[in-house]
Amino acid sequence: MGSQEQPKIKIAIVGGGIAGLALGAGLAKKPHVDFHIYESVPEYKDVGAGLALHMNAIKAMTLIGPEVRQAYFDKALEMGEEDQEMSTEVILAQGPHQGTMVAELGKAKGRKTVSRADLLDGLLELVPKRCITFGKRLDKIESNDTISTITFRDGSTAQADCILGSDGIHSTTRRYILGPDHPATEPVNHEGWQIYRTMVSAEYAREHINPKWTQTVPILLGPRGHVNCIPLNKGTRLSAGVAVRGAKFAEGGQAPDLDPELYKDYSEDAQKIVRMVAKDTSASWTAADHDHAPVYYRGRVAMFGDAAHASMPFAGNGAAQALEDAAVLDLLFGKTTDVNQIEAAFDAYDRARRPRSQAVVDLARKFGRVYAYAEPSVPAEDPVKMKQFFGGMAAMTNNFDLGKQDEDALGFYEEALGKKSTGVGEVKGPDVGKVEGQKLPPPLT
Repeated sequence: MGSQEQPKIKIAIVGGGIAGLALGAGLAKKPHVDFHIYESVPEYKDVGAGLALHMNAIKAMTLIGPEVRQAYFDKALEMGEEDQEMSTEVILAQGPHQGTMVAELGKAKGRKTVSRADLLDGLLELVPKRCITFGKRLDKIESNDTISTITFRDGSTAQADCILGSDGIHSTTRRYILGPDHPATEPVNHEGWQIYRTMVSAEYAREHINPKWTQTVPILLGPRGHVNCIPLNKGTRLSAGVAVRGAKFAEGGQAPDLDPELYKDYSEDAQKIVRMVAKDTSASWTAADHDHAPVYYRGRVAMFGDAAHASMPFAGNGAAQALEDAAVLDLLFGKTTDVNQIEAAFDAYDRARRPRSQAVVDLARKFGRVYAYAEPSVPAEDPVKMKQFFGGMAAMTNNFDLGKQDEDALGFYEEALGKKSTGVGEVKGPDVGKVEGQKLPPPLT
C-alpha cells in the first residue's frame, strides 16, 4: 500500500492589512499550507499618514521573500538617490533651541515613502485571488483542539485548523484570546492624543509650505503638538498633520478645532504646515494603542499586527512590528507540517515577539512625550540629551537583528515541541488574568 499523503494545514487569516497580506505572501509558497484571508472592507482606501518604513521593516519583508520587499519598492517614492542615505529629520520648532535637528530616524540608503493603500495593492498582487475574500467582518470565534470556526457579520462561517487574527486595533480576535473584560482587551488613549491631518496635492502643498517638506519626512517638535509631512503616491500627494497631546475632548468625544493661533511661537515652517492642515482636517483621527496583553494566543487562535500590539504612530514602527510578526510566523509555519504542532508554533511566536513588540508600544508612548516636551528624562532644553535618546533608540528599532529573532523563535519552537512530546509542561501560554509589566505614562502636564 502507498503512503497516505499528509493533509495540509488549514489557516484562516482574519484581516488583510499589511500583516495579513505579508504573511499570506509567504504562506503562498508553502505547499503544506492551505490558507485563506478574510478582509472586512470591500476595497482598500488610504488610511493614516502614509509610511516611511525603517530598516527593520525592510529586513522583515526580505525574510518573507524578496518579492515582498520588491512590492514595497515598486509602489514607493524614493526620498533621494538610491545610494544616498535618507532619514526622518526631527527638528525643534519651538523654544530657545528652535531649528536644532535632534535626530535622523530610520536612516537607510534609498529610503522610500508609500501610502498604505499603495503598499496593500502591491502585497495583494502576491496573494492568489482564490486565497482572499473581501467584505467579511469577523463576529465570533469558536475553537477547540481539533477545529476552529469563525462566524462573520453576514452570518456565513468558515473553518480551519487554526486562526491568525490581524483584525486591527478593535480586534475581535484579541477579545476572544484575552476575554471581553480583560483590562488590556480594548484600545486606550491614556494621554489624550488627537491627530489632525489633511491630504493635499503636492502642487497645492508647494504653494503653501516650504517645498522642501513635500519631498522629505520632517517631524517638527513643540509643546502644543508636533508637526509632520509625508509624500504619497509617487510624490503627487502630501499627507500633513499635527499631533496634539492632552486634547480637550467634548463630552461626546469630539476633538476641538485645530487653532493656528496657538502655534505663533513655532518656527515659520511649522506654522505654515499648521495653517494648511487647519483648512481641512477631514483626515483626522483620535489616536489609541494597547496596554500589554499577557499572551498573544489561546489554543489554536493567535493575534498579530495591530490586533496584538497597536502602538501610537510616533516611533514610526507600527507597520514594521506587524511585518516582524509576519516574518516570524512565516518561518514557524515553514517548520509546522502537522496540526499537532500548531500550538508549539504559537508558543514560539509569542515568546519571540511579545516582549519586543510591547517594548515598541512603550517606546512610541515615550517618543510622543519627548515630541511634546513632556518627558522629564529627555528635556527639550537639552538638545544633546535628546540626540542621545534618539540615537540609542535606533539600535532597538532600525538596526535590530532580525536573524537572531528568527533563531530564538526556532529555539522556542523546538523547546515547545519537546515539552509536548514528553508531556512535561503544557503549551498553553501564560495566564491571561492580568496585565504584566505594563508601563503606563505619567499624568498629563
